[in-house]
Amino acid sequence: MNRLKDATSPYLLQHADNPVDWFEWGEEAFAEAARRNVPLLISVGYSACHWCHVMAHESFEDRATATLMNERFVNVKVDREERPDVDAVYMAATQAMTGQGGWPMTVFATPEGHPFYTGTYFPRQQFQRLLTGVSSAWTEEREAVLEQGSKIVEALNERSALPSGPLPTPDTLTRAVHSLAESFDPVRGGFGGAPKFPPSMALEFLLRYGAAPAGNTRGEERRATAEAATSMAGRTLEAMARGGIYDQLGGGFARYSVDAEWVVPHFEKMLYDNALLLRVYAHWWRSTGSTLGRRVALETADWLLAEMRTPEGGFASALDADSEGVEGKFYAWTREELREVLGEEDGLWAIELFEVIGTFEHGTSVLQLLADPDPGEAERFARVRAALLAARARRVRPGRDDKVVAAWNGLAVAALAETGALFERPDLVEAAREAAVLVDELHMDGDRLLRTSRDGRPGTNAGVLEDYGDLAEGLLALYGVTGEVRWFRRAEALLDTVLERFSDGSGGFYDTADDAERLFQRPRDATDNATPSGQFAAAGALLSYAALTGAARHREAAEAALGTVTVLADKHARFAGWGLAAAQAALSGPIEVAIVGPAGDPATAALHRAALLSPLPGLVLALGEPASAGSDTGAGADADADAGSGSGSEEVPLLAGRGLVGGEPAAYVCRGFTCRMPVTTPAALRAELAGEA
Repeated sequence: MNRLKDATSPYLLQHADNPVDWFEWGEEAFAEAARRNVPLLISVGYSACHWCHVMAHESFEDRATATLMNERFVNVKVDREERPDVDAVYMAATQAMTGQGGWPMTVFATPEGHPFYTGTYFPRQQFQRLLTGVSSAWTEEREAVLEQGSKIVEALNERSALPSGPLPTPDTLTRAVHSLAESFDPVRGGFGGAPKFPPSMALEFLLRYGAAPAGNTRGEERRATAEAATSMAGRTLEAMARGGIYDQLGGGFARYSVDAEWVVPHFEKMLYDNALLLRVYAHWWRSTGSTLGRRVALETADWLLAEMRTPEGGFASALDADSEGVEGKFYAWTREELREVLGEEDGLWAIELFEVIGTFEHGTSVLQLLADPDPGEAERFARVRAALLAARARRVRPGRDDKVVAAWNGLAVAALAETGALFERPDLVEAAREAAVLVDELHMDGDRLLRTSRDGRPGTNAGVLEDYGDLAEGLLALYGVTGEVRWFRRAEALLDTVLERFSDGSGGFYDTADDAERLFQRPRDATDNATPSGQFAAAGALLSYAALTGAARHREAAEAALGTVTVLADKHARFAGWGLAAAQAALSGPIEVAIVGPAGDPATAALHRAALLSPLPGLVLALGEPASAGSDTGAGADADADAGSGSGSEEVPLLAGRGLVGGEPAAYVCRGFTCRMPVTTPAALRAELAGEA
């Protein structure tokens, strides 16, 4: 066992029995490289990464390769999910030097951490030659190597400024829809060709655009673009849900599709993908009434609870792609296996239904569901799925990375809270609450956020911007569903830290705090990747908080951060989906809805549900009880005035001064804290919200 035996990261523990003398990232490794006067070999990956496993088996478990590594380098293993800041700066170097990136990422650096040669996966013999060549260059051409490292760092620092512009206009967002349409695949859904990644953030923007008020843009043109946006989102959501990328038995989505048809998945399942997609499918149902959207949302939510929940109430990071050393073995089927499990008649029916045509070697296929079975076959369909799921449960399961990441749990909290409320599943809301409690109680170090925990023990790595932004987003969504002020207050504290510690002073944000560990570059990237960028996540949460409080400081910070969207919208809209979605909410108001009424009162619940069902972009919801039984605006009160003794949740400013109406629970629809007359029935509230559209 090497030094990694004491690590908390499941990925690092996978390498604890390598013959490589691994160090964890830290001062000890840098000091050892300086003492020995040798380069650092920094290997970055994550536990569910298939090619990381391949390189580990080929090279890091091979004694001859390990001997070369140990003799000539100080070897550092990094979990990119625990240290996204380290991953970000070296990925920027790798992409700049090679034109591409990916994991495993292999970086050779000076003892000061300056990269001078980078790559991704290397087969064993090529890797051995590389080790020898880099070591020789370090020994024989030291000055050139050091100069190369300095030039790379200098060039990266020169490129680190974020492009920015004014807050996007309605025309900016329309151009973004047209930009997405240019790369849209109208037959198979999604954008571009193979491989295809679930474009969850772009889909969220398209749904919001489709549901947004027309504003002062040209009516017919705006309506046509809105229909196109909704259509692109729906076609993509349906294609993914029916393809092999979706687990047709157990629910949940794989990381991406190797092909352009969504058939062949890269089988790892990530918490962040499924949290984002769960929320989008629930919103699709809310916007269009899609029965497929409802089914997939609920199946994905159930999968999260069944497969990803930790004993402490949080959500694990990922499921591996491999089992028994074979990628996808857990999920693939042969025709013979289906007949054996189901019998001849049901087996043949399932073979046709699920497109089991021998996609992979050895005649195996993932299951697809290109069309739903006839309604009369519903019972048979349920029986077949249950039998196959039970048979699959007897297989060797893929490994699970059970660390809890604050950002991704924030995404899960938002998705589960909203899905539970929309589909009247209180168990999902409770799961969201329990995850929020875990992060709130275990990941907070004073007023600062820790990125990870595992087995009920907090990690030591500081939270980065996406942790603060995504968690604040989730907690504000949870507050809107439950009315529990605790979550509003925690989100408020997180966002205050964002403004105080992460701001770049010119309208953007760094990904690390001003007192974080100093790397060769302070990372910052406004573009979305697999998850919302930290900048766009923070902007969206700041915007929602400002809508609940009227805080000009937070609104202005959100709008300044969204200036980057204006630059990206025309040519890089696919990488600004979350920013575009937040910008659409900003341009739509956002609409503020205050629901005031006793908890447990069916009339309060009915108003609350009517607000939750509105698809208006970025609608922000405050829910609270009146301050006392005597808190009453009276039927004819001016809703813009201080119309009563206020709310029992006065600390949420949107509720302050807004009481019952004629003794009945009331809803207030507002923009910028200027509210229309309160209403007391769901029908009247729906009419008010329809008027905003």
